[in-house]
Amino acid sequence: MNNEHTFTAFVGERLLAAGDATKVLRRAKTRFDRDHGAALLIFADQSGKQVDFDLRGTLADVLARLPSHPLFAVNKTPAGPGRPKLGVVSREVSLLPRHWDWLEEQPNGASAALRRLVDEARKRDPAGERARRARDAASRFLTAMAGNLPGFEEASRALFANDAARFADLTSRWPKDVRKYAAQLAHGWFHPTTDLAEDP
Repeated sequence: MNNEHTFTAFVGERLLAAGDATKVLRRAKTRFDRDHGAALLIFADQSGKQVDFDLRGTLADVLARLPSHPLFAVNKTPAGPGRPKLGVVSREVSLLPRHWDWLEEQPNGASAALRRLVDEARKRDPAGERARRARDAASRFLTAMAGNLPGFEEASRALFANDAARFADLTSRWPKDVRKYAAQLAHGWFHPTTDLAEDP
């Protein structure tokens, strides 16, 4: 299982748990068993995406399913094109004919050329790439959790405009846990060269 993944769980607008999958799922399972109808949402900290876990059965059942969850499964793709043992997985890519023509002219084939282009882009601006990921994670969380909160659209615009002061002002009246987690996710976008500071 990939230990780089961390999660944050909310019940409604209140923070329930944060940490690795096992820690968060223990708390989520306890809450789920107490109230199946609770508005329980779990977010991946690295992407801001909502993640669904199957909380049915016992806690042991829930944890036993973790290794097969798409976030943690390693080389579970069906045999086929690609070299899955090396981590090379085949997926569909849609390109215009001129792109395919260019790729077919590259040494070592289209797949090698695409891998090389991606690696070069990642090396060219790693800080910018990390900042964009932070912005997108915050945006996903805002869409899922803050869509009905006052100033949501303006806060989203402030996020994409990289206006940290306006974002903080617009979210200051939001529920504390939602506000703090949104700020945590957005920190790498607003302050790409600093460490995350504790929110007072």
